[in-house]
Amino acid sequence: MVDYLGADRRRRRVPDQTLEAVLGAMEATGDAGPGGALPLFARPGDRLPVQRATVYTESGGEAHVAGGVLPADLPIGYHRLVADGAGRLLVVSPGTCHQPEGPPAWGWDAPLYACRSARSWGIGDAGDLRRLGRWARRQGASVILLNPLSAPLPLLPQETSPYFASSRLFGNPLYIAVDEEPVGGGVAAETAATLRRINSSKLIDRDAVFTTKMRALEAAWQAAEGDRRFDAFRTAGGQDLERFAIFNVLTERFGSGWRSWPARFHDPDSAAVARVATEEADHVGFHAWLEWVLEVQLQAAARETPLMHDVAVGFDPRGADAWANQDLLAPGIRIGAPPDTFNRDGQDWGLPAFDPARLRAAGYAPLASTFRAAMRHGGGVRIDHVLGLFRLWWIPDGCAPEEGAYVRYPAAEMLDVLALESQRARAMVVGEDLGTVEAGVRHELRRRGVLSSRVLWFESRPPDRWPRQAVASMTTHDLPTTAGLWSGSDVEDEAAAGHRPNPGGTARMRRRLLAAAVPSPGAGVDDVVVAAYQALGASPCRLVLASLADASGQARRLNMPGTVESWPNWRIPLPRRLEQLARDRLPARIAKALSQARPAPTRGRSAGQG
Repeated sequence: MVDYLGADRRRRRVPDQTLEAVLGAMEATGDAGPGGALPLFARPGDRLPVQRATVYTESGGEAHVAGGVLPADLPIGYHRLVADGAGRLLVVSPGTCHQPEGPPAWGWDAPLYACRSARSWGIGDAGDLRRLGRWARRQGASVILLNPLSAPLPLLPQETSPYFASSRLFGNPLYIAVDEEPVGGGVAAETAATLRRINSSKLIDRDAVFTTKMRALEAAWQAAEGDRRFDAFRTAGGQDLERFAIFNVLTERFGSGWRSWPARFHDPDSAAVARVATEEADHVGFHAWLEWVLEVQLQAAARETPLMHDVAVGFDPRGADAWANQDLLAPGIRIGAPPDTFNRDGQDWGLPAFDPARLRAAGYAPLASTFRAAMRHGGGVRIDHVLGLFRLWWIPDGCAPEEGAYVRYPAAEMLDVLALESQRARAMVVGEDLGTVEAGVRHELRRRGVLSSRVLWFESRPPDRWPRQAVASMTTHDLPTTAGLWSGSDVEDEAAAGHRPNPGGTARMRRRLLAAAVPSPGAGVDDVVVAAYQALGASPCRLVLASLADASGQARRLNMPGTVESWPNWRIPLPRRLEQLARDRLPARIAKALSQARPAPTRGRSAGQG
């Protein structure tokens, strides 16, 4: 796009040097996909551009096309269409995402890393999540929204941001509860002393957690006996799991940044990589086993209350996903966001960008795998920056964030993939559609069955006038908590962190809080929080998410965009342990207010289950 409409509604032209760099990155790659042609997207019963063909379904079946029309009973899925001796991928999608049934529901927004208990190993884990889920279910909650639990690089220092993962397909071993099945080993006395220290730290020390947990998990792996459940998990994980485990072994050997490794290890299919997989078979097995352990524990947590996973917009350019998909990425490009009301200089997220043509030629396989991985625990999925399915802000190397350009993506086909995976998993889909939203995008998302995100701080209309096909919340992880906004401490924190506060934006957010809560003179923050959630509960929105940060009286933001060293992003634990939250009045008052407005569904049915 040579020009675009900014957040201030002014049209801006992209600098010539940016256009040159973007076009250079989108070098000619050819249009041929698997089998020599681009994928074809259709619905059952659609007319095709060929008169006669054979469809080989992914389940091994066979169907015939006569008169150029697909059979109306053709199952959705990723099939192969063969016509005149040539084959191509045929994606048969329902077109719309799974729609939850039942009355409007509510749930908790829980930053798992911050949800420590007395038994945590310095960070909230899957065991804590299981207990949190049991508590939430008894309160009437239908779902728990989690921050991305994706895997970082297996090195020190550990990446703190859950939105900068090595892989979006696999999980972070820091979330394994080492003292629970299928690990459940004893804790040595010296380890117990270390745990007490790191679990009482004022900030989450991921490096200490990583060192302690990996030592214990490696010992458990060496003592483990064969388990057919793990064998089945590894078989089902296929090439994606094996490549991820091998990548971790190579990272431990050569360090961060696969492009700096010896050249023979750059290609995942090289003979050198295959030799490492053989020579280090036990350690490759260890990294695959870690993923199985975490998955077993997350499944146990999901049986208490369904889990909604957050899907980050991208991944670490040094990580496993970038290594596995390197041929699909645009070289020399990072993604971010143009200047807006809250970030006047724009944002550079440091994430690589898929080249739209290459991604399309690959049949969107990395996208489908990412959605599938995120939808496996019943509660649904939240797509961070869902606007990226339509266009992304590309920043060429050497350019500042405000010097980027929007690049369009094949939104219709990508939404078809999302709908297909959603219907298969019977998972609701929430789109984080905040920020500069292009005309028509929200209409298309609504037509596709994607729930919009409505955040009190951003909405000029009162909650009772918000749309039904939406998820209501007070705030997000990047914005002030209710306590921080009400007390004014958030503005002080911004200034202390060297961030440029936006007095006008803060004043608007506070006015919206006042309008929703209508507090009496001298009202305390707890009363304001409860009254505001009562207003959200009365909205027609499909789902209301209550923040555990609000329920615990958290005043500090979990993340302050635009800061690095000056603010402890993603390292701030909740000020109350889970045991304390279960006894506190404020979480109980919030839950009561929302449960009265949104009665719990019949057991066995949730906000994400039809």
